[in-house]
Amino acid sequence: MAPTSKTKRSLIEVARQLFAKNGVENTTMNDIAEASKRGRRTLYTYFNSKNEIYKAVVESEFQELYKKLDEVIKQKLPADEKIILFAFTRLGAVKEVVRRNGNLRAGFFRDIWRVENVRKEFDLKDIEYLETILKDGCNEGIFRVNDIPRTAALLHFSFKGLEVPVIRGVLNLDYRKEEDKALISDLIFRGLYKK
Repeated sequence: MAPTSKTKRSLIEVARQLFAKNGVENTTMNDIAEASKRGRRTLYTYFNSKNEIYKAVVESEFQELYKKLDEVIKQKLPADEKIILFAFTRLGAVKEVVRRNGNLRAGFFRDIWRVENVRKEFDLKDIEYLETILKDGCNEGIFRVNDIPRTAALLHFSFKGLEVPVIRGVLNLDYRKEEDKALISDLIFRGLYKK
């Protein structure tokens, strides 16, 4: 991804704050131009429409997720520990993005297709991270995985399926709690088979 200018980053942050406070539908390009103190001409230099700036806001939030997941990938941990940390970090980061964006929360659920369209790149990166962990685990002799790409995709969609219950607080998972780590560990490594 190409570096973003300071002005463009500022416009994205102003738009994010307005979307969070007022909702996407209740925020106009004029509102963003006025709040940024940059003017409509500057705003339209960087963005052709509100949908385009919304996409940039969501992409910038996913960039924050990448940073957190990159930190996990770079840690010197055995692959089985790393995949558990990855799962919790990922779910916590997604919940934090939604919490941080206030009214976007309602928009997140209402306009899931728009978000899904923007997050395709994140999903591919997420699967790539999981493939890295699985390959490392196989090389370390911890895992035996016959089809790493499909297993990574399956794990990705499993974690993705946990997002909404975690965001809503229906499913509370805490990495600091051993029983929660054991629950995720059992699901990933042992499944439902009798021990």
